[in-house]
Amino acid sequence: MHTELLQELGMSPNEAKIYEALITYGGSTVSTISLRSKVHRRNAYDSVHRLMEKGLIYEVFSEGETTYEAVEPHKLMELVKEKEKRLEGAMPSMQTLFEKHKTPQRAYMYKGVEGMKNYLREALRAGEDMYEFGAKGGWFDPRMATFIEWFLKEARKKHMRFYHIFDHEVKDKMPHIFKAVGTQCKFTHPQYSSESAIEVYGDRVVTFTGLGLGKLEDDLTIFVIVSPKLAESYRTWWQFMWDALPEENSR
Repeated sequence: MHTELLQELGMSPNEAKIYEALITYGGSTVSTISLRSKVHRRNAYDSVHRLMEKGLIYEVFSEGETTYEAVEPHKLMELVKEKEKRLEGAMPSMQTLFEKHKTPQRAYMYKGVEGMKNYLREALRAGEDMYEFGAKGGWFDPRMATFIEWFLKEARKKHMRFYHIFDHEVKDKMPHIFKAVGTQCKFTHPQYSSESAIEVYGDRVVTFTGLGLGKLEDDLTIFVIVSPKLAESYRTWWQFMWDALPEENSR
């Protein structure tokens, strides 16, 4: 049920099973916890003590065998916020170390949905307008929904603008994306549609393979080239394409 999420929050597999057993069935002895969570009794003792150290369960003393109960789940939110606050405090020094070793020109690659999110976080940090050739609405893959809602909200705060040259199919099959992005866009002719795209922002040129209409393929690959001169050249070529496309196709 929730064990996978609990592990993502930092619990071990056994800790997650035991915590879920306690919130599902209520206070229990270690023997009962072991049976309900399907964690071996010896391992259950260790996990129970670790959960107590994290403040997620507590002992209930009685005349019989000691039982353990879960602290209410809102405690998990407190722990997440505490970690976030600690990370926020460490971020300036970590960013300084990171920037010290960055080279002015470099290339790297991302893969899959999480790679798409990484690239968009970088774009958000840059906070500059974005120009795309061969756009297909891949941002609106259902797996990206929550992230894109946040990304566009933060982009508006930074007054970022998006200029897309979409593949022709997007015009009729995905009209909903234009309002969401608040974009200025044009459309290529049908014979120029592809499974790739190019995005330019700041000092970066980003190329994509494995794009579908409104979706990200499982083999999505994102190549990022950091080069101020190359990015400026691509913006010039983008402008050429934009100017060559007829105004009546604009939205």
